[in-house]
Amino acid sequence: MERTRTRLGAAVFLMLILGHLGNALEVPLDPKVLEELAQPPTITQQSPKDYIIDPRESIVIHCEAKGKPHPSFSWTRNGTHFDIDQDPKVTMRPRSGTLVVDISGEKAETYEGIYQCTARNKHGAAVSNNIVIRQSRSPLWSKERNEPIRVQEGEALVLHCRPPAGLPPPIIFWMDVNFQRLPQSSRVFQALNGDLYFSNVLKEDSRNDYICYARFPHTQTIQQKQPITLLVLNLDAVNETVAALFNETDLFSDGLAEERKPTFLIPSGSSSSKMVLRGQVLELECITEGLPTPEVSWSKLSGEFPDKRTSIVTFQKILRIVNVSDADAGEYRCTAHNRLASVHHTIRVTVKAAPYWLTTPRNLVLAPKEKGQLICRASGTPKPTINWAMNGIPIENSPEDPNRKVEGDTIIFEEVQTGSSAVYQCNASNEYGYLLSNAFVNVLSETPRVLTPANQVYQVIRNNHALLDCSSFGSPIPKITWFKDSQSSTLEGDPYLLHENGTLEIYVAQALNSGKYICVARNTLGIAENHVYLEVKEPTRILKQPKYKVAQRNRNVVFECKVKHDPTLIPIMIWLKDNGELPDDERFLVDSDSLTITDVTENDAGTYTCIMNTTLDHDSASAELTVVEAAPTPATIYEQPDPPTDLELTDMKPRSVQLTWIPGDEHNSPIHKFVIQYTDSLHDHGHWHNLTHVPGSKTTAHLELSPYVHYSFRVLALNAVGLSDPSNPSHMYKTNPAAPDENPSGVKGFGTEHDNLMILWKPMSGLQANGPGLQYKVMWRKKDVDKNWTSVTVANVSKFMVSGTPTFTPYEVKVQAINNNGIGPDPVVVTGHSGEDLPVQAPDNVQVLVLNSTLAEVHWEPVPPKTVRGHLKGYKVYYWRERSLHKHNPHRVEKQLLTFSGNKSHGMLPGLQPYSLYLFNVMVYNGKGEGPASSNLQFETPEGVPGRPSFLRITNSNLNNLTLEWGPPNDLNGHLTGYILKYQQVNNSNELGPMEELALPANKTSITLPNLKYSTRYKFYFNAKTGQGAGPVITEEAVTIMDEVHPAAPAFRNVSSSVGENGMLINWEYWGAEKHVYVEYIVKNDNTLGEEEWQKEYVNGSQAYVLKGLKEGLSYRVRMVAKGHDDQAVLHQSEELLVTVPAMPSRQVDIATQGWFIGLMCAIALLILVLLIICFIKRNKGGKYPVKEKEDAHTDPEFQPMKEDDCTFGEYSDTEDHKPLKGSRTPSNGTVHRDSSDDSLVDYGGGDGQFNEDGSFIGQYSGKSSIRETAEGPSPVNTTAMNSFV
Repeated sequence: MERTRTRLGAAVFLMLILGHLGNALEVPLDPKVLEELAQPPTITQQSPKDYIIDPRESIVIHCEAKGKPHPSFSWTRNGTHFDIDQDPKVTMRPRSGTLVVDISGEKAETYEGIYQCTARNKHGAAVSNNIVIRQSRSPLWSKERNEPIRVQEGEALVLHCRPPAGLPPPIIFWMDVNFQRLPQSSRVFQALNGDLYFSNVLKEDSRNDYICYARFPHTQTIQQKQPITLLVLNLDAVNETVAALFNETDLFSDGLAEERKPTFLIPSGSSSSKMVLRGQVLELECITEGLPTPEVSWSKLSGEFPDKRTSIVTFQKILRIVNVSDADAGEYRCTAHNRLASVHHTIRVTVKAAPYWLTTPRNLVLAPKEKGQLICRASGTPKPTINWAMNGIPIENSPEDPNRKVEGDTIIFEEVQTGSSAVYQCNASNEYGYLLSNAFVNVLSETPRVLTPANQVYQVIRNNHALLDCSSFGSPIPKITWFKDSQSSTLEGDPYLLHENGTLEIYVAQALNSGKYICVARNTLGIAENHVYLEVKEPTRILKQPKYKVAQRNRNVVFECKVKHDPTLIPIMIWLKDNGELPDDERFLVDSDSLTITDVTENDAGTYTCIMNTTLDHDSASAELTVVEAAPTPATIYEQPDPPTDLELTDMKPRSVQLTWIPGDEHNSPIHKFVIQYTDSLHDHGHWHNLTHVPGSKTTAHLELSPYVHYSFRVLALNAVGLSDPSNPSHMYKTNPAAPDENPSGVKGFGTEHDNLMILWKPMSGLQANGPGLQYKVMWRKKDVDKNWTSVTVANVSKFMVSGTPTFTPYEVKVQAINNNGIGPDPVVVTGHSGEDLPVQAPDNVQVLVLNSTLAEVHWEPVPPKTVRGHLKGYKVYYWRERSLHKHNPHRVEKQLLTFSGNKSHGMLPGLQPYSLYLFNVMVYNGKGEGPASSNLQFETPEGVPGRPSFLRITNSNLNNLTLEWGPPNDLNGHLTGYILKYQQVNNSNELGPMEELALPANKTSITLPNLKYSTRYKFYFNAKTGQGAGPVITEEAVTIMDEVHPAAPAFRNVSSSVGENGMLINWEYWGAEKHVYVEYIVKNDNTLGEEEWQKEYVNGSQAYVLKGLKEGLSYRVRMVAKGHDDQAVLHQSEELLVTVPAMPSRQVDIATQGWFIGLMCAIALLILVLLIICFIKRNKGGKYPVKEKEDAHTDPEFQPMKEDDCTFGEYSDTEDHKPLKGSRTPSNGTVHRDSSDDSLVDYGGGDGQFNEDGSFIGQYSGKSSIRETAEGPSPVNTTAMNSFV
């Protein structure tokens, strides 16, 4: 069985880099913060440095920038100001610096040049790169006449392309007149310059369409050179020609071309050089000629080719290295060889580099008086020159600033001043290019603000990381502290880790870590806090895993998978088969904790996995299903293997031995591995331990042993079913004793009293002792004081006490193992301290600073280290509320404690009660305990907002007024200055009306609100206020009563009924305000004594409703009701109306009076009239149907001639209109074939259409007639179909 578990970690930890030097910080990405901050311009988009334009389109030169306020833009062209307003062809996009040049009717080269954009606001100016605008060019090929080229077979040849120079350069390829690429090989190939090279020509190379094509990529145009004709002459033809002219025979002997050794065509000679820029593509070309065709190979004399960046293309002729680096410089050798000779050419490659960034200057946000620096570091070959500018002006020409100093590639700022914001430009250049970067220095004073959303809830699984975010912004950089729940101590030390960006990390979250966490951000200008919540959930566990199953075909199988999970998480169980979805088969039944497969087949065999997912984690377990044939064929039995036998020890050495064995029966499941165990009868008799394991294919194992152990070994076999029983033990093998190989671990020194030193270590086992007589040599000395070690040798213990030591003094200690055979290696020295004592001095210069009504900051002067007399754990502040400033009697509250870990000199006291007198003192503490407390100091907290009023109730509800009573807040938190009462109407749909507001004096405890609307719900909002503002709100709702003195007219009036075709029509008038209106009805039943169930229909917004589905002949009670906004209480009800549904007799419909029948008859009459008019016109016209002469060749007997007199088909005319009808087809052989477009009368009818003897059509087009014809006469003609045919 295979099982996997995966735990999802906490949210991904996002680090926010808040500075360059610890003082500088980045402007946050939060748009709300950005909207409020002043910011110098920043270029966000610009066109490329080398900008090739299409002369057929408008020129768009991009320049976008951001800043606060939004920057303005200006341009220079060729180094001088470009006045856009003077050129009507040039426009600048709104709130942008992007230029759009309309070149229609203009030459594009007019606008070629070097452009630069400047974005400026009151805080500085940023500049773009120099943008070089050039027009793309695709010139025509110069006219030329290519004479045929004649060359002897076997000679070398070059067909020159020489394309016109374009911008950018064209792409060259060779094709024939049919636009097919010419075949290339190691003998015939295209060089980098576009020429076509032949190492040697063959007879089949003769052709007259060698055409060079040039494709200009920017304009997507292709131009071609005039075709080149190549004639290859073989030596036999030359012999015949010469013999005919000079009466010679066999002038060139046997007619074969003479072989020759390789020769370099490109590059020439034995060596050459090439320069390439870093980051570009290096292409080395090696073109040779010879017969037979030479083979080319490459090597690097000064190293190896870079694996992933090197390719050899064009039939080994070109070596290409992409993204060239300095390491690619050196000597490269090209070797060309055939069977005659081998020649070499060496290319010396040098790598230069245009400037590239090492450190790009970054934007600085500094607070006044802070320090910072801009660093601009670039490299290149040769080394680039660094030049600085401020707001686009060289820095040497900019106004001097005593707080700014330029040192090469760094600008250092000392104590920046408000108003010194600017944008600085760094230009790194050498002869191969330049880099330009803008970086601003923004001087800001900003109070802290926490950017993490408030009340965010983090959920993690127990024992996983928890990361609580507290991203903040402020200038100076805020300091972050964390508190938990109502605890006043900051969260520092184990298990908490505070990161530089303010994130609080709990490395291993436990249930006790759940709760509310408060993040406080503070700088010299203010303080801000945020609350987040952590929920630690229990992990998901599979308690009962699915087990391996062997099932017979057509049987049922059940896999169980019982899971435990956190009850607050929603689990989802998923089953997989072979890591894929279960088959879409109803035989697979998934339950909450099991999978059942019914009628198992061979296809069901495989691995089944159950996965329990929650939103935070998941757990999974797998089991295999094997399907075997059903009885009578016996199923294959899979069992655990039998134990191995015949264990034998060989090759016995002092610290090793070889063990061999014979495997047992596998029981139809291969053995995966063998596990070797041992027992030590000398030190740990009867307990077996795993020593090692080997693959199932091996039957021997080489075992590493320890000294002074009495070993016995046994072996277990493991297959897919499980472990076998252990084998019988081997013979005992005793190893000889030796000196210890190691010393005790876990050595530490500490004091339990102020005058002792306890040395502690972890005792060694018998297996580690390596021999009898194990002892420990314990050594100690004062650190940096004593040179000699004091030692003592002990046995059978794991600690030693050194007495009479001075208080809290550092000691060096070590423990060494010794036995009867020698001593162990040199031990590791550990530093410890003697015992601690209580601190003897209280902190001095204790002060308090009240920050607001609930927060104070305490400062003290740390005590001298010598007076701590132990490990300084931190400082404790005890504080308590003495009394409220309202009262003079003491307010008894237990003391509260805040602990500040480490050598702190100040701390925050949160959660104070406003308008109160507090006392506090400070003391230092170490591992022993607390020192003396400082003298008690007191402070007063200022007024705060009051608490919630103690109660608000409605004591008297009348027709148009309500009386409210309230109690003052339990926590006044200052002098109460009054109350604020707000109220508004709430209608039946819970919509709120306009808000009314009243200011009430502090001494008032009730009020009556007059002139309210009767029978109306009101919502009240009530809070108290002090000089610091209003406190939290308490709310209440009440309803004014209905007018009892003067009852209003009924809400429902004139309720009536009438009988309609669709049901019973109910009409009414409604004058009420409620919108939940219903019509209710019930069958009248005088015998029923109880209250019946009324049927109701929602009729809101209408004055009439049709009740459908009422049974004929029954009487119904009907009433109208209006309910309140809760749809429960009935506010208005009409008097009941008794209606009777009449019994309607079935009606016999007279078809002659139906509108549809009358319309159909009129349409038929109109169609007949149209048909008669057409026939009359045809007859008086005197012409014939313009068709071919009678189709005598047509063999279809249904085609009968019609007569012209009665508008039936007669014989076809053979006059001058001897042309086919439009759209007809006449085959060349004179026969007429019927196809899918031929119109046949029978096809129209699809039934029994036929003609009378006189040619009149007596059949109907419709195959299904609604009226059968009688025996006395034919069926009426379907005039619609006839009209369509004519």
